[in-house]
Amino acid sequence: MVTSVNDIRQSFLDFFASRDHEIVPSAPLVPQNDPTLLFVNAGMVPFKNLFTGTETRSYVRATSSQKCVRAGGKHNDLDNVGYTARHHTFFEMLGNFSFGDYFKEQAILNAWELLTGTFGLPAEKLLVTVYHTDDEAFDLWKKVTGFADEKIIRIPTSDNFWSMGDTGPCGPCSEIFYDHGPHIPGGPPGSPDEDGDRFIEIWNLVFMQFEKHAGGEQTDLPKPSIDTGMGLERVATVLQGIHNNYETDLFQTLINASVELTGRKPEGDDLVSHRVVADHLRASSFLIADGVTPSNEGRGYVLRRIMRRAMRYAHALGAKDPLLTRLVPTLVDEMGGAFPELPRAESLVRDTLRVEEEKFADLLDRGLKLLAEETSKLPDGGTLPGEAAFKLYDTFGFPLDLTEDALRRQGYGLDQAGFDAAMTRQKEMARANWAGSGDAASDKVWFDILSDTAPTEFIGYVHEKAEGTVTALVKDGARVESVSEGDEVSLVANQTPFYAESGGQAGDAGRAVSASGAELIIRDTKKGAGALHVHHAVVKKGTLKEGDVVTLEIDHERRARIKRNHSATHLVHAALRRHLGDHVVQKGSFVGPDNFRFDFSHNSGVSREELDLIEAEVNRVIRQNDEGVVSVMPYNDAIEAGAMALFGEKYDDEVRVLRLGDDFDNPERPYSMELCGGTHVTRTGDIALFVITTETAVASGIRRIEAVTGEAARDYLKEQAGIATGLAGTLKVKIGDVADRVTALLEDKKRLEKELVAAKKKAAMGGGGGKPATETIGDIVFTGQVLEGIPAKELRGLIADAKKASDNAIAAFISTDDGKASVSIGVADGLTDRIGAPELVKLAVEALGGQGGGGKPDLAHGGGPNPDAANDAIAKVRERLQAL
Repeated sequence: MVTSVNDIRQSFLDFFASRDHEIVPSAPLVPQNDPTLLFVNAGMVPFKNLFTGTETRSYVRATSSQKCVRAGGKHNDLDNVGYTARHHTFFEMLGNFSFGDYFKEQAILNAWELLTGTFGLPAEKLLVTVYHTDDEAFDLWKKVTGFADEKIIRIPTSDNFWSMGDTGPCGPCSEIFYDHGPHIPGGPPGSPDEDGDRFIEIWNLVFMQFEKHAGGEQTDLPKPSIDTGMGLERVATVLQGIHNNYETDLFQTLINASVELTGRKPEGDDLVSHRVVADHLRASSFLIADGVTPSNEGRGYVLRRIMRRAMRYAHALGAKDPLLTRLVPTLVDEMGGAFPELPRAESLVRDTLRVEEEKFADLLDRGLKLLAEETSKLPDGGTLPGEAAFKLYDTFGFPLDLTEDALRRQGYGLDQAGFDAAMTRQKEMARANWAGSGDAASDKVWFDILSDTAPTEFIGYVHEKAEGTVTALVKDGARVESVSEGDEVSLVANQTPFYAESGGQAGDAGRAVSASGAELIIRDTKKGAGALHVHHAVVKKGTLKEGDVVTLEIDHERRARIKRNHSATHLVHAALRRHLGDHVVQKGSFVGPDNFRFDFSHNSGVSREELDLIEAEVNRVIRQNDEGVVSVMPYNDAIEAGAMALFGEKYDDEVRVLRLGDDFDNPERPYSMELCGGTHVTRTGDIALFVITTETAVASGIRRIEAVTGEAARDYLKEQAGIATGLAGTLKVKIGDVADRVTALLEDKKRLEKELVAAKKKAAMGGGGGKPATETIGDIVFTGQVLEGIPAKELRGLIADAKKASDNAIAAFISTDDGKASVSIGVADGLTDRIGAPELVKLAVEALGGQGGGGKPDLAHGGGPNPDAANDAIAKVRERLQAL
């Protein structure tokens, strides 16, 4: 019997490969073809367009082990993970699929042969369910298995009827259950005790045979299909003779590594912690490998939640050093063979986890301090408001259970209802803000067009001008037969030299002219339905109809500038990795005609010295003037040859590989070698010149370089030189001395400003023949004065000097500077029991037209927008002191 998780996965794939199924590698966890999903959450998601008929491939049978994540949105198992036997954030879905090929009989036969033959499960331990009206499936199961009627259970609920959505393909299901035996509580499916753990579903066969229409009508599909899903972790428990997914060999390896690193046995609460760490390590690592970066929104927010939940349980295990980071090699050893993207991204995964774990340690310290501030406001045995707890959780990332633990130890309660209400509001806002990866409604017109036509053939790698036949015209979101002068139109042709925006590269612009004299200005080109090049244009003159032949010509100079910038991004990527480390990977880019930006993973700023080295090295490769070599080869061959692929990108079986420049240490190797479908320079010398204009942070662990090439780079340097020449002329020094002269002038400016402030302070306090505005009010020595042109930060020193004059001193100074009024009031320690500085400041602030203000009893500050009322503010303070 096959038992290890890795063997089970391979045996499943081999079984179906032997039955003419294409083994399809797992798609990235970020959906490529469904804008409604946050993550891929089922094995059929990558094949959705095949089932709907909007896409065809070279095969009609497929099998896969698809990576899935359920930790956000509708499918969210996060809070159950670690506490139940079968909940996970990350799991693998084994599946076999038929796209209009075989149907129910073959699917049932395949399932039975795999389970009882290859996997060696005893038939008496299995039972199945069918949809209550699906007599065909009932009879087939009876024929294939010889089961008695009571072991083929009819289920009348939606549990056994699957739908892709409110409309579209749908059909009955047949679920296969394994009986763990009478010693486990629970009844068979459909019984009152079905929620028990005795009978566990291990496989679901979906028979797509209908199409659901608006209004609820169902019609037969012309090509019925098969979609199945078997949870790998779940079936592994059956084959390994256990009842808990976390006891399978893969999880046990991860848990044992966690035990060894923490020294905490897998018992009691610590067992749950080890399980959470193991599960969340898998989800976090695969999401990072597929291009997701921790952030505060969208997919990155869900990733950070998963990571921080794991870190919270690692903290509960007493881990002092980053635990998840140290577990990555064990995970790679276990799963890297089946998922090559994991070892390729290992350094990035480790680095990302390490940074987040270090941040989490700081978060704990900060959160406890903030919590202490909140509890200091509570009476003994009081209750922390829910809003305060949610602010700690949402704004500062401080876990709620840590808040509860800290409150419990100090004898405080928590307003759980208030917290839940704040959480609900946050979730509603998140749902409202989540827009997915596209607009499904606007995409429909392109899928409809694609179903009537063929994908656009892009011939722009070789040709920049070509003829094409108009296959579709879209105006105001709807397909039309013709367009006329002045119309805004989206045009699709059977072939085009126009590159459609993708991979960060901007789409081409240009013009189209028909044989009948219609002329269109094409402003941009984008993709529709993933396969159509959609030319967004305006009709300059004439009338254009579907079926017309047009001459399509790109803006040649604009394309040349884009090519220079795109090729430069590849050289920048290689230079960054050489100088900063292999953890650097591209995290996004925009390549336009005027400049480009390149985002990359790196957890600190890039120094000026490093930027100079990178800039110089890229220009060195440009000067090699080597040919840019493009090859088309199988994806696996390209990776084996050393080509770099971007994590999370979806690549075809055949890929374009771009080689640029020669490696300085080994001329037999290219300087840069990456998979890329964009347009590029013929030789590196075509780039001409490369200049970095800025380097900034754009997110946690993500940096951005902006740069220019070619004539734009020359213009940039010319502009900088012009600025330097102008400064040199103004300062009457040589260009090389400008920096030193500017530094000297700034130092003189600072010195003069300090001298001016000192002189104003001296005058204000009676120096230079003036007298401070000091008077006696009862036993109080009051100094109240309006000062013009003194910065607010200087008032604190004046207050200190005034308080030194008497043990009963109160000083109020108002600075009117730059159109604002700032007030500072100091009260001698011996008087604070009679009146505090915050009370006096609030009086002054109100007179100045402001609100608030505060501080400590002996010193407080505030301000207002009306400096003309400064003397009135002093008078308000004086009146209050007279009333004491």
